[in-house]
Amino acid sequence: MDDYSAWVGRSETREDVAAAAPLAGLAALLDHDISPWAPGTVPPLAHWLYFLPTARQSAIGDDGHPRRDGAGLLPPVPLPRRMWAGSRIEFLAPIAVGAALTRVTTIDAIKPKRGASGDLLFVTLRHDIAADGVAAIREEQDIVFREPATTAPAPTPAAAIEPEPADAVRSLSPDPVLLFRYSALTFNAHRIHYDRDYAQRVEGYAGLVVHGPLIATLLMDHFLRTAPDANPRRFSFRAEAPLIDGAPFDLCLARDGDATRLWARDAAGRTTMRADVA
Repeated sequence: MDDYSAWVGRSETREDVAAAAPLAGLAALLDHDISPWAPGTVPPLAHWLYFLPTARQSAIGDDGHPRRDGAGLLPPVPLPRRMWAGSRIEFLAPIAVGAALTRVTTIDAIKPKRGASGDLLFVTLRHDIAADGVAAIREEQDIVFREPATTAPAPTPAAAIEPEPADAVRSLSPDPVLLFRYSALTFNAHRIHYDRDYAQRVEGYAGLVVHGPLIATLLMDHFLRTAPDANPRRFSFRAEAPLIDGAPFDLCLARDGDATRLWARDAAGRTTMRADVA
């Protein structure tokens, strides 16, 4: 692969307002009758509802993402498949609804790797978000770019012999409507989340892929349902396998002192995402 080290350190600044309407949409998506969060405050992980992509329609590539032609922040990576692999987030100060938001995004690292599926390129972005001039959120986001899908079916991991014990489990069924609503809420046009033919034929998935940040948001919601007065200071998640629509999956929680482990497991018992909140 090309050397992209010159792109490390590049940054961009964007502005937004912490509007209330996306929060009402999120509460509905999470199946709450009324907003369950502290009045007038943006809940944990809802910062993903702001600073939405605004690339012109003519600049969108075949996968639904803006084309990587070197004109934007990301380098012109030729690897076609992209996924949000994980994040590490610090909640530094509350964000009031209506606050003026500023986000500075910096490329922290670009690392090529060779995996079982071929060449990989990991890009780590650092997002520093301020609300009314006060530092509110610091996030490190890992994006991985991968080679085209092969025609051979991907090997299926063995199902867990016995489910990992959990203190609280909640089951959900990810259907196309749920995925579409989250795509609409975040203006995410990645076709693997709503175009089944594309997801299967081009990117080699078994069906529609549940968004990584949606799973992370559902895990955070699962945590807050069990501890409604909690005030998380840190949250991290790591995707381990794609979660596909069409079958129920479990949101799992286990407490360990002041920290809480969270994970999502599919209908076969495989863990698809792990998260930690403290």
